[in-house]
Amino acid sequence: MTTRDTNSPTLRSWVQVPANSDFPIQNLPFGIFSTPRRSPRAGIAIGEYILDLNALAEMGYFDVLQLDKKVFSQPVLNDFIALGQKAWRAVRSRVSELLDEKTQALQSQPEAREQCLVPMSEATLHLPVRIGDYTDFYSSIDHATNMGKMFRDPENALLPNWKHIPVGYHGRASSIVVSGTPFRRPKGQTKAPDAEVPTFNPTRLLDFELETAFIVGKPTQLGESISTAAADEHIFGMVLFNDWSARDIQAWEYVPLGPFLAKNFCSVVSPWIVTLDALEPFRVPGYTQEPAVLPYLEYTGDKNIDIALEVAIKPENAAETVVCRSNYKYMYWTMEQQLAHHTVNGCNMNVGDMLASGTISGPHEGSFGSMMEITWRGTKPVPMADGSERKFINDGDTVIIRGFATKNGVRIGFGECASKALPAV
Repeated sequence: MTTRDTNSPTLRSWVQVPANSDFPIQNLPFGIFSTPRRSPRAGIAIGEYILDLNALAEMGYFDVLQLDKKVFSQPVLNDFIALGQKAWRAVRSRVSELLDEKTQALQSQPEAREQCLVPMSEATLHLPVRIGDYTDFYSSIDHATNMGKMFRDPENALLPNWKHIPVGYHGRASSIVVSGTPFRRPKGQTKAPDAEVPTFNPTRLLDFELETAFIVGKPTQLGESISTAAADEHIFGMVLFNDWSARDIQAWEYVPLGPFLAKNFCSVVSPWIVTLDALEPFRVPGYTQEPAVLPYLEYTGDKNIDIALEVAIKPENAAETVVCRSNYKYMYWTMEQQLAHHTVNGCNMNVGDMLASGTISGPHEGSFGSMMEITWRGTKPVPMADGSERKFINDGDTVIIRGFATKNGVRIGFGECASKALPAV
């Protein structure tokens, strides 16, 4: 079947979508959900509902696509994603057609609607993919500059390699969890500047990192590289990402090999994967990269994306306070460049691999993407709505990341990426 214009601002669904919802018919992000009567399976968000893709397939609504129905009954999306970009687009196009107010195929069937539409309030959302490998980049120039000013020479904040390569490191995939999962404050070695030896204790400088991540959708073989021109074929979509950090543990351990215990205790992702196709209308030009990058990192077209991002801190039994408003368009290195650099040495990619952006900070204080920057190493505490203040994250605090893109009256959002810090044990 031919795909339709799934991004048209004129599209309307017969499913009621509240104003300012993250999930209009133009979005249709993929995730994994369950209910007491439904095992974990694939779904698509629409307004305040989840469209059960397994139920749709079982009732024959995807027969025209000639897909293996079993991919929608799996507890992760990997098998579906592995079908490739043509299949992703065909399913999203078919769902857009079925949800269109002008289409009667599902709308006029009360029993089918009852079986396929699940209120989000009744569902549990799960980690949407099986993550084999996870890489974290360091691709926001404002964040890298801020960290360089704080920890090195303010006049030479960026290291010599920063504008030549998308700097990254291999992180821990097993401790990536879905939004809503609490975690324990990590413990480790820290060393005070005036101490001769380190001590072992819970981190005192627990910090969030405002990030996004993209999901690899097309595998490569060992020895194969991905060009910037072909990169979008290998990217299934994006999620919000909080790479929790223990700054005092990090300061003691990161030389010479980089973060370890300071980063691997918990990272949190939003449950809905927003496809690149849904984000295409929000593409904007990227930075002018000076000095010029090497040929394998060159790209053409608008490859950055205008996604408004914010972070709120919610203490226990108190109102939240927004502490950061940033934007994905502040990324210096694009996803396409990150993927090209990651594979230029022949590193192979697998379906479900997750590559995170690194902290996304903007050019002014209100857009800094971590407490380390917002409070400038704790020297500028942030007032909270309940009258308290924060230098870093306290036990009982929930950190909530939100993100959405808007244009021509259409809002494409990600839902929340939230997690609560519990006391160390």
